[in-house]
Amino acid sequence: MAFEFRLPDIGEGVVEGEIVKWHVRPGQSVKEDDPLVEVMTDKATVMIPSPRKGKILETRGEEGGIVKVGAILLTLETADGAAKATAEKPEKKETPKAEPQQKQSAPAASQSEPSKGRALATPALRKMAQDMGIDINAVNGTGPGGRITREDIVNFSSAPAPAKKEAPPKFAVVGGSEKVEEIPFRGLRKKVAEKMTESKTHAVHYTYVDEIDVSQLVSLRNSLKDEASAKKVKLTYLPFIIKALVEGLKKYPLLNSSLDEQNGKILVRQYYHMGIGVATPDGLTVVVVKNADQKSIFDLASEVERLSEAARQNKIALEDLKGSTFTITSLGTMGGMFATPVINYPEVAIVGIHKIEQRPVVHEGQIVIRDRMYMSLSFDHRVVDGAVGAEFTQYVKKFLENPALLFIQL
Repeated sequence: MAFEFRLPDIGEGVVEGEIVKWHVRPGQSVKEDDPLVEVMTDKATVMIPSPRKGKILETRGEEGGIVKVGAILLTLETADGAAKATAEKPEKKETPKAEPQQKQSAPAASQSEPSKGRALATPALRKMAQDMGIDINAVNGTGPGGRITREDIVNFSSAPAPAKKEAPPKFAVVGGSEKVEEIPFRGLRKKVAEKMTESKTHAVHYTYVDEIDVSQLVSLRNSLKDEASAKKVKLTYLPFIIKALVEGLKKYPLLNSSLDEQNGKILVRQYYHMGIGVATPDGLTVVVVKNADQKSIFDLASEVERLSEAARQNKIALEDLKGSTFTITSLGTMGGMFATPVINYPEVAIVGIHKIEQRPVVHEGQIVIRDRMYMSLSFDHRVVDGAVGAEFTQYVKKFLENPALLFIQL
């Protein structure tokens, strides 16, 4: 029988998502849990798996389009009802119902109506064919009711990529020979923009920067490298920084909070979920190390590596992107001197970690070479006073300059 699969509830407060990429096409057979489609919400990009075994009859929505939670994503012919579905094959299933967005955006005839010589295709696919120099009416549609799919156009072009066609789709000629590249503002880049705008609109930012002598931290990490390698752990400085920040948040709990403006409350978290900014091919993603205070240095290193790799491969679970109480952003060796990080709203603080480099400094009355690092912290001044932010920074600095304190119960 034909099974209509709808976009499931993929997160608290999520009401719609953007279709990032289809991993199936009409006519393709799938097994249970096979990847169907990547959907981006304001929380994360989520891979939607197949709920059962069967054959794809129809997909709904184009890449870059918006789909509501509960709306039909695709129609699946289940394996146990193949004969029945083939025998019935009603046009009613091919007619998009209860989906006004598709009817408004696609002026072509519905799948149950004759095409009258005009190809059945969405405006987006018509534009794609035009950019590739293809007469879309000459394309043979393999979708339900003869509807043209993206794959039909690509196959018709006999080229692996549209870039081989003479009409370049990404450039617009402006004022003679001047060219402007047109990049769609959508997906993760758009979500990051929305998040940053929300933060700068609501939170009252101020930034405090200090320099830290991490010579002892460098020595400690080097001394633990062999043991970490034996445990197949990639040991960076980040686990030590996380530990130091947790100690700071315990002493200054207001920084582990969020402001509930609507109800007039400051919500102080009694747990420590550390957000870690990860650069991915699509943009910045914040993964979350849950209960960081309960993990060892090696446990933290393993968890950070697992989450970062999953994010870069776009295989991160939604649960691993939710619930952070404080965020760390770092550019590693490209970290520069200092910055003014934007708070991961609705949190009230964020720390920017910068590169460690050797510098000549006065230490115990002598000019010596020491490992130094700048640390930039941004706070929401509505919740965190300047003095509190400075005290928090100095307290964290103490643990990074004397990392042995991290292993002593203070």
